Amino acid sequence: VKKSVQKEYAADTTGLRGVSLSPTQRIVANVTTVAAVRRSFRTEISAVGVVAPPEPSQATVAARFRGRIEKLFVNTTGQRVRKGDPLFELYSPDLVSAQQDYLLALQGSKTPSVVETGGNGSMQEKLLDASRDRLRIHFGFTDSQISRLQESGQISNSVTFFSPISGTVLQKEIQQGMYVDEGMTLYQLADLSSVWAYLDVYEKDLRTIRPGQQIGVTTEAYPGRTFDGRVTFIDPVVNPGTRTVRVRTELPNGEGLLKPNMFIRARLSAPVTPGVVVPQSAVLSTGPRTVVWVEVQPNQFEPRDVVVGASDSGQVEILQGVQQGELVAQTGGFLIDSESALQDPASADPHAGREAGEDLAQAGHAGHLPPPEIKARIVVDGQYTPDVVHVKRNTPVKLELLERLKAILPG
Repeated sequence: VKKSVQKEYAADTTGLRGVSLSPTQRIVANVTTVAAVRRSFRTEISAVGVVAPPEPSQATVAARFRGRIEKLFVNTTGQRVRKGDPLFELYSPDLVSAQQDYLLALQGSKTPSVVETGGNGSMQEKLLDASRDRLRIHFGFTDSQISRLQESGQISNSVTFFSPISGTVLQKEIQQGMYVDEGMTLYQLADLSSVWAYLDVYEKDLRTIRPGQQIGVTTEAYPGRTFDGRVTFIDPVVNPGTRTVRVRTELPNGEGLLKPNMFIRARLSAPVTPGVVVPQSAVLSTGPRTVVWVEVQPNQFEPRDVVVGASDSGQVEILQGVQQGELVAQTGGFLIDSESALQDPASADPHAGREAGEDLAQAGHAGHLPPPEIKARIVVDGQYTPDVVHVKRNTPVKLELLERLKAILPG
């Protein structure tokens, strides 16, 4: 076993131990390095969501007064209607009284004595206006229906209600002959020529999403087809159960292929501010830490705690911990990590601070704790592997020499 001196390096975060590799170890472990570079790139975010009717394009048709449904013109959910199409006829005794009041006010305004002498003409005009407004506002008469009543003088027992928008019937709550109360919802309509999609986006991806951003949506119903839209709103509240934020998007739907409540998948592509970038394989997750091994001198590696940002095409943005131009271990990082644990086996965490190891050694030397015994297993097959074992001074070491199976098995 060769004697060597292990040098410790002060990384961005203190208390991490470096590792020295021999040229042979580096070749066997297939350790390659690459320089960290600064560049800009685009990151892609994946999210799932559901299609919903757009809120501004919805309309609720409610009963304006108590009565009975005399006739239904639109009798099925999902039926398409155009603005102005008749929906239903509603009968009410109050409707008959309101028309009679209008006709009486109209007749009173035409009385010759009132017109010629001016008497109570202004009062009669006010009564006529009030009765006309009551028909229009409370009973839902259109201007053409009021004109027809004025010209014919014939009172209708029912009034026809028309669709306020062009769209699709999402809900129908009535049947012919049914009695309804004032304010009761009868139809729910929506224009689905464009739809909304609500996406659940994780907190870590929020910094790359902006209103107006382009988005591509796919569905299982139409494989291979992408529907293009844009981000219109980002919810200001995080869902405490899923730790996601709802992002609203708007999608054209002229063909009517996107249905409300349909599940979708979305991909958003966003530019990232130029930063230091390393390969994805260079970043190791070791429990609470994210580590990159940096070659500070030839064959000498130092672990760095890093803060990672966006990723794209096998590249990861490093927000903190690695500088531009430094060499990082692109491959073999896990083997370097294992070597670090072998060189410092007294520590349960191979990335624990050196202060903890030194305190343990000092406690053992002071007689409070016995110095831990280190076991090193050496495999012999034409060479020693590992050919270097690092230990602390005054630490007992037990070496176990083994041969590879192919050397001891017959044949």
